[in-house]
Amino acid sequence: MKKNSNITKQPSKKRKQLYTAPLHNRRKILTAPLTEALAEKEGVKQLVIRKGDTVRINKGSFKGIEGEVSEVNYKTMRLTVEGVTFEKSDGSAQHFPVRACNCEIINLKNMKDKRRKAIVTRRLPQEAVQLQETEDEEVEEEDN
Repeated sequence: MKKNSNITKQPSKKRKQLYTAPLHNRRKILTAPLTEALAEKEGVKQLVIRKGDTVRINKGSFKGIEGEVSEVNYKTMRLTVEGVTFEKSDGSAQHFPVRACNCEIINLKNMKDKRRKAIVTRRLPQEAVQLQETEDEEVEEEDN
């Protein structure tokens, strides 16, 4: 007997949960890993992709292409990247939607954003948070 009736392993039910998820849950699904250097610098391994982040595509026909995220669509759970386009039969170019799981974040647009910074500090151990706060204060003093 299952302990929790809401948990399932069936792929069809998992797909249904994914495609019928509310938008605030879909946002959490659109995460991508950070590069090793960036993960070491920020202290987290993955973050939610936002418009303006620079990503590298790791899978598919556009593998290896790096570009800035121009749109994140929560309804279709895809993102569009600058430089990732295909040519239509009439000759015009159109952006190709990419899944977030096939990308890797190589540069974050705005780590000074208080909400994104709060996400990172919440996931860090307490010792690292205190160390990072002292570094931020030193940088602010040098800027003044």
